[in-house]
Amino acid sequence: MPTLVHEFAWPDRVVIGTIGIPGARTFYLQVRAGTQLVSIALEKQQSALLADKIDDILDQLIALEGNPFSVPTGTPIELVDNDPLEDVQEQFRTGAMSLGWDPTTAQVVIEAYPLTEVEADTDDDPLDQDNDEVPEMLLVRMPVGTARAFTKRTREVVGAGRPLCPLCGYPMDADGHVCAAPEV
Repeated sequence: MPTLVHEFAWPDRVVIGTIGIPGARTFYLQVRAGTQLVSIALEKQQSALLADKIDDILDQLIALEGNPFSVPTGTPIELVDNDPLEDVQEQFRTGAMSLGWDPTTAQVVIEAYPLTEVEADTDDDPLDQDNDEVPEMLLVRMPVGTARAFTKRTREVVGAGRPLCPLCGYPMDADGHVCAAPEV
């Protein structure tokens, strides 16, 4: 069965956002081009790592002699996006992701694939081949300025969670905290 690819070659918007309160937030990667809108759920750690790795790629490109792709060192002010997520309808929960660079278009490329559950087959029967679910993926290509804006916003969203306890380093809930720091 062919894979359904949600492809965005030059998206109007690429952001990480959340729904819920700190400690119980769901993170989403949301992409829009015109009327096409896709939202995929991902973990907080996936969001943070994605931002870190995109910045790594951009920083490496800046270091190339002459910065041939005109990679900005900071976020262009006109690309700052602090708006909330749009109508969120989760397409899938992200499992594997890949990140790359396309020098022909000077774009960062993100591929995201759904989390898959492989259950143990206890009957020794072949896996059910009549599953009606179509395999899908998200493919996003974003220019360097948009990528910088994406990483800035993602770091702000990730950092807006629960404050960390200065003693044990674990998140503190609004209704209390049992500190895991050893007593002195």
